[in-house]
Amino acid sequence: MKVAVLASGSEGNCTFISSQNHKILIDLGKNAKYIKEHLKDITEKPEDIEAIIISHTHKDHVSALKVFLNQFHPLVYLTEKQYADLEFLKNYEQVILYDESFSIGDIKINSIHTSHDVSDSRNFILSIEEKKIVYLTDTGYLNHKYFPKLQNCDYYLFESNHDIEMLLNGSYPKWLKQRIVGTLGHLSNKDSSFYLSKLIGAKTQKIVLMHLSKENNTEKKALETLQETLKEYEIDFHNICCAKQNEVTGVCDDKNTVRG
Repeated sequence: MKVAVLASGSEGNCTFISSQNHKILIDLGKNAKYIKEHLKDITEKPEDIEAIIISHTHKDHVSALKVFLNQFHPLVYLTEKQYADLEFLKNYEQVILYDESFSIGDIKINSIHTSHDVSDSRNFILSIEEKKIVYLTDTGYLNHKYFPKLQNCDYYLFESNHDIEMLLNGSYPKWLKQRIVGTLGHLSNKDSSFYLSKLIGAKTQKIVLMHLSKENNTEKKALETLQETLKEYEIDFHNICCAKQNEVTGVCDDKNTVRG
C-alpha cells in the first residue's frame, strides 16, 4: 500500500493511493503537468492511474481533471450532483456514479456526506487489506453520527485549515471570513484537533494535517494546536505532519519510495 499527498491547499488538491493491484487519485487540482511530475517523484506513471475519485467540484479539486482525462482516460467516480456540475464530462464515457459505498478492485471506499458550500461534498474511508485511511477535508463540521466509522483508523488525512485568530484579524473581507468559519466552510485548527482527539486510537499510525491556509495558518500553529489538544486529553501520539501545497507529502509506503 502507498499513500502520498501530491498537493494540498487552496491552489489545488490531489492524493495518490494504491493497493497491490490498483492505483487511484482522490481529486485532481493544480494542473496536469504538476500531477504528472509529482507522480514521477513517487515512481508512479500517470498512465497507470486507474481511477479518480472526486470529493467535490470546487476548482482547487478538479482544475486538472479535463486535461488529465483527455491524455490518460482513467475512470472518474463522482456523485450525480457532481456530474451535473462538470459539463465537460457529458461526453466522457469513463464515468461511474457513486453514492455511499463502492470498490475499485481491492480498494473499498465508504463515502460520508460533509458540509461545504457546493452541490455535493463527500469525504472517504478507504480500506486496503487490514488498513483504513480517513480522507477528510473541506468541511465546516463533522457530523457525530460518523464517529463510529471514523474511529481508530490507521491513517488520518485531516483538514486543519485555519487559525481562528489569524483569520479574524487578517485581511480577508468579512464575507469570506464568515464563509470559512461557517458550517459550510473549513475546519479550524481547534476544530480539527478536537475531532482527532476523539477519533484516533491504538491502531493509528500517522496523522497528516491537510489544506492549511497560506494566509491564515502556519504549520507551527496547526501542529502546536493538535499537540496541545492531545496532551489535554492525555493522548500520547506524535507521528504528525502537515501536507504541502507544492510538494509530495509521504503518508505510508511499503516500498519506501515516498519521502515525508
